Amino acid sequence: MHTGAIAVGQLLVATQPGRGGYFDRSVVLLLEHHQEGTVGVCLNMFSEMPPEAAAGQFVSHLSPPGVLFEGGPVNSDVVLALGKPAADDVSPPGWERVAGDVGLVDLRFPGELLASSFTALRLFVGLSSWSPGQLEGELIRGSWFRTEVRSDDVFGNPEGLWRRVLRRMGGLPGRWSTWTEEPTLN
Repeated sequence: MHTGAIAVGQLLVATQPGRGGYFDRSVVLLLEHHQEGTVGVCLNMFSEMPPEAAAGQFVSHLSPPGVLFEGGPVNSDVVLALGKPAADDVSPPGWERVAGDVGLVDLRFPGELLASSFTALRLFVGLSSWSPGQLEGELIRGSWFRTEVRSDDVFGNPEGLWRRVLRRMGGLPGRWSTWTEEPTLN
């Protein structure tokens, strides 16, 4: 679990499940953090919009389940792609590292080169964002745990991601992974 400075490439893992709201049991990857605020994408919420409506050339290259993800409730007209390069030692043009082998992919990337350039791709519509100081306040109130991202968090099975990341974190966060809808079992 992170206790230091907020940084790009960290995951925010929602605490206190069952309260409802947009971020209940969500996992958010931070993409920007600076004086103007913080921006990320939710890794485990599906969009109802078909991926073709967002970036058609990416559709046949998307990692399973091959859907468009809802990155957050802000700027629903923004579309972005995350990709994992095919080669460990070569960064494809139009790819910007976020953390490790996870990075942003330029949506103008040539469709015919996607398969040879990336082993995994995900598309997101909308953003999760916080104004200056807002995320810090939410962390102080205990609304989020923080940890480092792994590529399988971004490109692996999104079902059960919240529980898997909490278990990996261990300790108090790991105990939250056993939460159930039935109050008497918690």
